[in-house]
Amino acid sequence: MVTQEQQSIIDHAQLQKINGWQHIKVKGTPYECGFQEGYLLADEYQDALRVYKFMTLETFGMTYEWFAEQALKLHRDKIPTRWLEELRGMAEGLTAAGIPTTTDDMIAWNDWMEITGYWWPQNAGKVMSRPLMKTHRKEHCSAIVATGSATVDGKPYLGHESFDEFWSGQYFNVCKRVEPDDGYAFIMQASAPCMLSSMTDFYVTAAGLNITETTLAGFDRYDDAGMPEWVRIRDAVQYAATIDEFVERLNKGNNGGYANAWLIADHNTGEIARFEQGLEFTSLERTFDGAYFGCNAVFDPRIRNLECKDNGFNDPRQQTGARRQRWMELIDQYYGKIDLEVVKKMLADTYDVYLGYNCPSSRDICAHYDVDPQYYADDPDAVWNIPFYPAGSCDAKAAGPDDVKHLKMWGRYGRADGVEFVAKDFMDQHPLWKWMDGYLEDRPTQPWTLFD
Repeated sequence: MVTQEQQSIIDHAQLQKINGWQHIKVKGTPYECGFQEGYLLADEYQDALRVYKFMTLETFGMTYEWFAEQALKLHRDKIPTRWLEELRGMAEGLTAAGIPTTTDDMIAWNDWMEITGYWWPQNAGKVMSRPLMKTHRKEHCSAIVATGSATVDGKPYLGHESFDEFWSGQYFNVCKRVEPDDGYAFIMQASAPCMLSSMTDFYVTAAGLNITETTLAGFDRYDDAGMPEWVRIRDAVQYAATIDEFVERLNKGNNGGYANAWLIADHNTGEIARFEQGLEFTSLERTFDGAYFGCNAVFDPRIRNLECKDNGFNDPRQQTGARRQRWMELIDQYYGKIDLEVVKKMLADTYDVYLGYNCPSSRDICAHYDVDPQYYADDPDAVWNIPFYPAGSCDAKAAGPDDVKHLKMWGRYGRADGVEFVAKDFMDQHPLWKWMDGYLEDRPTQPWTLFD
């Protein structure tokens, strides 16, 4: 039972369920924004937490609760008060909805990807009798940004799709509009309910910026003393008005967590940029005329060679090298014609450059790991190089100049090419994965949806 004061807070929020998405609008102080999200998305959070707890133990051999303890030791004291207030609001909103939750719970929930994917590989040897054989760090996402002579009207266009294991990707269906009491309003996709930042990283801001990223494959650095990435990116998105300000804020307290190649479009100037952020090394490319793409391959040779393990940069058998080649081909093919529909078409592309024909596989821009027998995989450290692995494209997002002007974005839940995933059919065909029954959900074909 909510109080009258709490109901007044909730009344300023909106939730719409459409085409597989939870489209939520939150507004007000940090606490109010957090409370609104926690209360309205409580059921979705409860189910996601159930699955994350099961899959954390299955994936790492350590419990979710153990990783939560490490997250709090490492990062509780590094989170600025404003963001702690929003996390507290989420916790109290969940509690008001019947799911008892603390601020510490929210810190651990938001920290999960960084702790398991970046801190754990550097610290597993201190806990285990031997280092991890594989890092469990995945290569996420395909993305493109274009402007100037590359596009139909000389204005920027940006698109992105997330790659992940389907058990986590099934929760990539939150589209959140935030109207804060301070800073710029923004709209973003979130990787799960009650996330302070996107983590799948697609943002449109009232400052005129459109932002996305793809991870740096094989990145192998981490600084325990730094500030977590999910805090730094939220600060940059809400307060940066230019590409330079975005980079400056994202670099402040950089700890190497969730190391990415950021694609940024400034719709006030028409300029676009690709910012690769390692730990010791960073690289910023920018132009008013051309295109950048992200495929998890690392372009800066210092980051690629000194801060990463093999990331398939020149290997078309690996998904990074194959997609790097395919993005180059598609940009050449559509140069001067790129608009919103072309961006959507590129994200749905399933041409396999290694095989030389259209074939859904792990090497496509729209990745289909679940149908790939992995005959040609050549990355001994990659945890996804398993035949018929339930992973790959989980969504697609895009925005053009009119969308950014009016704080809108397009999203498609499920694979970027619209091909459905039916969990029972998959497990019947590949019974090795039946242990995921009850934790792996269907993702039917969904249309592109405009969020405004």
